[in-house]
Formats: sequence, structure tokens, C-alpha cells
Amino acid sequence: MKRCVEFMKSNLPYICMILCNLVFAGTVLFSKVAIANGMNPYVFGAYRQAFATLALAPFAFFLERKNSAPLSFNLLCKIFLAAMSGITLCINLFNLSLNYIPATFVTATANAIPAITFVLAILLRVESFSITQWHGVAKVLGSMLCVCGALLVTLVKGPPVHLTSTHKDNSNPTMGCRSKVDCIKGCLIIISAQTALSFWLVMQGLMLKIYPNKLRLTALQCFFSCIQTLLWAVAVDRNISAWKLGWDINLLAVAYCGIMFNGVSYWMRIWVIQRRGPVFAAAFTPVSFICTAIFSVLIWKEILHWGSVGGFILLVCGLYGVLWGKHKEGKIKPSIEQKSETK
Repeated sequence: MKRCVEFMKSNLPYICMILCNLVFAGTVLFSKVAIANGMNPYVFGAYRQAFATLALAPFAFFLERKNSAPLSFNLLCKIFLAAMSGITLCINLFNLSLNYIPATFVTATANAIPAITFVLAILLRVESFSITQWHGVAKVLGSMLCVCGALLVTLVKGPPVHLTSTHKDNSNPTMGCRSKVDCIKGCLIIISAQTALSFWLVMQGLMLKIYPNKLRLTALQCFFSCIQTLLWAVAVDRNISAWKLGWDINLLAVAYCGIMFNGVSYWMRIWVIQRRGPVFAAAFTPVSFICTAIFSVLIWKEILHWGSVGGFILLVCGLYGVLWGKHKEGKIKPSIEQKSETK
């Protein structure tokens, strides 16, 4: 038991990010079902943030009441913009894309997040890399492999992989694109959502240096996003009947996505970003893609193609490349700091 506890403590960031991406895989599937079931995507986003705010607010108030850092107007404006970028804009574009592309496509394009986050982190000087050292090369090549894997899955199908004998019924509303125009439109929308999320990941690392209260930071962003998504939904659809929730799959989807993903998962991501940086957090995105693809095949009977299998392999190689680079970089940095102190 002691070895097991020590192993979990030493690898807690890895465990947290795997859990976050498993939750994200469930979020994609639940969102797809709710929207296919007739729920307005903008109303769905507003309810998600309301559930997340209600779930986090009591814990943020009581657990971080004594050690709370002061909130300035400038910091509140930054938190408001971060919520608008990484939560409000990302959620609404994410839900909108599910009208055009299947769940597997959504998580496939999400694998561009490590590369986008890596570029943004370098531009904003949050992340550094060196081409002359192996760990820097591994991070760059790993990010490129993630993007290549996502493109391979999205653009190259190849012959189907028949895992089961029940691939005949394709009438499920959670499956494929209706047309090429819808596919292109959906991919552009979801890539915009992933870019907004990548910017949010980078901003968390910058804001945590000013405001280290992770739980309150997450709760504030959920609160601001709740107001933003509510105004967005009211501006787009003023039909009162669209806001009705019953004891059905829509309520379950809203509760799961709000509490587990926008609440617990976002707090865990911020915790990991504070310790390992935004690129480390973004590198685990392929985990959600693989889980979503497996669930889509088993539950929704989506057909898996050999192009997807090749993409999976590239994604896993890219993930291990980035993680290896970050691991080696983490070992080198302390030794460099010690040498500078001795000098």
C-alpha cells in the first residue's frame, strides 16, 4: 500500500490528466446525444456553466477562505477574458460543431491542441525549448506527430475495421457528416474552439502567478462564463420552451458536463498547469480521442477505419515524445538553477 501511495503521489499530474481526458471523452458523447435529442446547443452551454458554478462555489468559498489572495479590477478583467475565450467561446463553438461532424471528428481535431498550445506558449514566453538538446527536439516532434495523427484520422479513411458484425445501421443521429460542406464547416468551427482552449491553457499559467487560489480561480471563471453563455443563448434563441429540462438524458448530460468537466476537470487542469505548465496539460489530449473513438465504435456503432488506426499510432508516439521531453527538461532545469546559484 505504501508503494502504491508513493507511486500515485509521484505521478499525480499524469493521473489527473488521464482522468481529465476520460471525462472529456464522456462529455463529447453526452453532448452529442443531448444535441441530437433536440436540445439547443447554446442553452446546453448555459446550463453546463450554471451547474459548474453551483458545484464549485461552496468549495471555493469555504476551502480557500483563509488563504485567499486579493482580487484587483485588472485581475478580474483578465479572469473575465479567460472565461470568455477558453470556456464560453470554446463551449459554444464545440456544441455548434456537433451539429455538423461526429463525436470522433471532434476529438480528432482536439489533438491539434498540443501543437497550438506549444506555439502560443513560446510566443508568450511561458514555454521554452532548445533545438540543440534532445528534450527540445522531442517536444517539437511530438507536437507535430499529434497534428499529423489528427489529420490522418480526419482526412484518410482507408478500408473499414470490422470489430463487430453490427455495422449495418447508420441511421443513428450521432453518426457521420450529412455532406462535405457540413464536414468542412464543422471542422473549421471545432478548430476555432480548440484554438480558444489553447489560449485559455496558456493564460492559466500566467494568472496563477498572480492569483494562486486554483479553486476560486476556477469558480470565478465558471461564474463569468455562466453569465456570458446565458446572454449568448438568450440573444440567439428567445424561445422559452428551449429552456425546459425534464428527467431525461438531457438533464444527465447537462449535469455531467457541467459538474464533472467544467467544474472538477477544469480545476484539475489548472492544478496540473501550475506544476507542469500548459504544454504538459495539452499533451494528454490524444487520450480523450482514443477513448471517444472506442466508445463510439462500441456504443454508437461508428465504423472504425484503418486510417484512424494509423492516426492513433502517431498520436500515441507524439504524446510520449512530448512527455519524454517535458520529463527530461524537468530534470535538467533544477541542475541548471543549482549551477547558477553556486556561481
